[in-house]
Formats: sequence, structure tokens, C-alpha cells
Amino acid sequence: MHLFRLDASIMPGASTSAELANAAEAEWAAAHPEGTVTRRNLGTDPLPGDIWATAALAGFTPEDQRTPEQQEAAALGATLAEELRAADAAIIAVPLYNWGVSQHFKTWVDLVIAGAGPTAELLKGKPVVLLTSLGGGFAPGTPREGWDHSTPYLERILRDVWGAELTTVRRELTLAAVNPAMEGLRGLAAEYHTQALDAATAAGKALVRA
Repeated sequence: MHLFRLDASIMPGASTSAELANAAEAEWAAAHPEGTVTRRNLGTDPLPGDIWATAALAGFTPEDQRTPEQQEAAALGATLAEELRAADAAIIAVPLYNWGVSQHFKTWVDLVIAGAGPTAELLKGKPVVLLTSLGGGFAPGTPREGWDHSTPYLERILRDVWGAELTTVRRELTLAAVNPAMEGLRGLAAEYHTQALDAATAAGKALVRA
């Protein structure tokens, strides 16, 4: 069995999304001690921010007329797409930044699409766990309801474009422990933390059952 794991936190030493991903991966690893894992960490090893445009243009250029830069970008896109295609299951850990998806994660998505094509169902029928962490609160009735422009996009790409059998685990209020203005929310944040870890563990078990 083969697992693909992607992390996108820019704070690998204190990543709340990685903590959830670790809980899910532990369940998968326990069930598949001989399994292999392909890892890609966009936070510690980001992709060049301008490479997608080169890869996209390469798609409209005959192979024998591509520049060396276009050849390199197209090859990288194909490699990224193959990492998903070769996996039996996937764990995707992506925090919310500035109310949306970060540039380095979006570059990865765009390169995968450049490498595979916009309609390729790279995760068709495969179990995938999306783990996302949000610094504030975005629940219905809160002041920031509707400001999470990341999770719907992530689910659209993973489930509706790439065909994943998707489970989403969210943890909100991750900044409550360090933001004095959120001190009154620390009890609720602790509850959310426990609930998210439990959900991540359950999602990891579901990866195994699938």
C-alpha cells in the first residue's frame, strides 16, 4: 500500500495541521507496516512561485519547440501528478492563511493540473483525508462566518476535480492559546483541539478500512 502525504504549513515545528495529519497517518502506518509513504512539504520545500506559468505555456507548445525552462516545468508538473496517481490513499494537511489558500499550495495545485490536465481524476475512488487548521472562528453566527475561502476550494479540488473519497477534519481557534485578545475562547479552543484530534484519528482508521 502506498500513501501520499502533503503538508503546507510554513511553521513545521509548531504546525497544528501537521499534528492532525500525524494522528491520521499513525493509524494508516499501524495497519500497513510495510507500506510506503511519499511526502511533500510545501512549507519547507516550496515550489518556485513563477513555474506554473511556464508549465501552462509548455502545454500549448509542441514538445520539440519547448524551451529548456518549459521542459523542466512540464516535467515537474507530470511528476507531481504522478505522485497522486500512484497513491492508494492520501493525507492533505493545509492551514488557512489570510482567509484563503496560500500561494505555495495554489502553485502545487496549478502545477498538478498543468501536468495531468484539468479533467484528470487523479484520486478517483481513493480515500483522502483533508486536515485544515484555522486560527480564528468561522462557525455560523460568528463575526467571521463566510470568511473561510480555503476549505470550500480545497474540497472542490480534491473531491470534485480529482475525484477523491474525501473526509474533512477542521480545527478552529488555533490562535487562542497565543493571542491575548482570544483569551476568553481558550476553553472552547481546547475542546476543538480534542475533537479535531479524535476526528483525525477516526479519519485515519477510515483510510485503513477503505
